[in-house]
Amino acid sequence: MLEIHAVESHYGRIPALKGIDLRVDSGELVALVGANGAGKTTLLRALSGVQRVSAGRVIFRGEDITRASSERRVRLGIVQVPEGRLVFGPLSVEDNLNLGGYTRRRAEREESTERVYGMFPALRERRHQPAGTLSGGQQQMLAMGRAMMARPQLMLLDEPSMGLAPKLVEDVFAYIRALKASGTTIFLVDQNARAALSVAERGYVIETGRIVLSGTGRELLEDEQVKAAYLGF
Repeated sequence: MLEIHAVESHYGRIPALKGIDLRVDSGELVALVGANGAGKTTLLRALSGVQRVSAGRVIFRGEDITRASSERRVRLGIVQVPEGRLVFGPLSVEDNLNLGGYTRRRAEREESTERVYGMFPALRERRHQPAGTLSGGQQQMLAMGRAMMARPQLMLLDEPSMGLAPKLVEDVFAYIRALKASGTTIFLVDQNARAALSVAERGYVIETGRIVLSGTGRELLEDEQVKAAYLGF
């Protein structure tokens, strides 16, 4: 579904991505792990079209989208759940969801809304409540639900467990597994390497803008270098 070939990106003269190569196959859950500042969020921003790619190619379902606008990518089926959730605080839960489905027809939005409420019953109960009054875990549900409204073929999840209590982290990863089971292809970035690699079929490790390791989720969990750097062993 997604192929990234020798992708580079810069902030001014500072290189952030240095020749990234990776792939995400249809139906997969692929994780990208690494330390703060390694380039994880920059890569997701490059994939969603809000960060310029200075070299290399991004191929989505056989189409070169390296220079495509972010709007074009959403319409093609690439949707990002941003780091920090970034819900529209003054707007209601339901208005946030409707904004996520703005590219879809009304009937599709209504159908998607019911799907979101089916997965996240707490959002149905709070559908008229301002999003800014939700707990951190509920806001993460809303951010994921808002992305679901666009009916993504590929969901980019950026640090979904950030700032959440351990029990809520477990809940969020249960939702991620449910999304995967429903057929959504997921590219997951999270500093919680253990949780991310535990749910991933395949994973990549990024350091200072370069992919340094790749393998199945299980292989990376058992890798001594990964254990020492990211799992606290």
